[in-house]
Amino acid sequence: MPIWPPAADLWTQPITVTPTFRIGGVKLNFDGSPQGKTAWLSQPYLKAPEGQEQGYAGYPTFNDEQAYQYIETAFANDWQVMTHANGDAAIEQFLNAVESANNKLGKKDRRPVLIHGQTIRQDQVNRLKELGIFPSLFPMHTFYWGDWHVNSVLGHPRADFISPTQAVRKQGLMFSTHHDAPVALPDALRVLDATVNRTTRTDQVLGPEQRVSVYTALQAMTTWPAYQHFEESSKGQLKQGMQADLIILDKNPLKIKPVELHNLQVLETISRGETVYSKN
Repeated sequence: MPIWPPAADLWTQPITVTPTFRIGGVKLNFDGSPQGKTAWLSQPYLKAPEGQEQGYAGYPTFNDEQAYQYIETAFANDWQVMTHANGDAAIEQFLNAVESANNKLGKKDRRPVLIHGQTIRQDQVNRLKELGIFPSLFPMHTFYWGDWHVNSVLGHPRADFISPTQAVRKQGLMFSTHHDAPVALPDALRVLDATVNRTTRTDQVLGPEQRVSVYTALQAMTTWPAYQHFEESSKGQLKQGMQADLIILDKNPLKIKPVELHNLQVLETISRGETVYSKN
């Protein structure tokens, strides 16, 4: 159980912002992971884990009273909230907690972030915009865990809606993507590939209707994450006055076949005008 609220002096001391580090907000964990069968679902897992009865649906980290209080406390102090919620029951708890805090404190641009949101339902996607929640989705798990989701965790059709990037776009929402290292390897190009192709390790396409274009997937790794972190005025675009963090690839991701995206190679990385990595 985390200590909440944090020690008072942590939040009252002046914060020195350096060019490469800043305190980004408050992290909360509302449940576990679907692949580990610890995410909190509204419906049972396809196959219960060993030692659990059929009907097992995972479990929450907090009861509703705790969850609501944590979100309200963060909102009252203007702390941005990054909430890990994988199961749709945990996501529902987060949505309801944000709604409750908005009703009590008034709605404004706080940009609370839903981290992972893997088993979010369509009705919950519909609520994100209304509540001002920014979804940071996890399509890379369609590759690493997609077959497991189909065969043991969720089955069809729930597994097909894992990290539904296209459904989010149809609501007119931005989203970001991530790799969640060390849970998965820190491979940004694998993130790009999975967001576009949604191909499992056995070359099955998991939820083809949730695939997005390469350009959209690139936005989810650049422009939109900058917005997620209130940094859209300084990062995320190739534009005069923006921070010049760049990579040079061996091929143009917009012009190759989508199935070849994971084979792209980074030739050079540039940060603030200085080369920090070169393949040669």
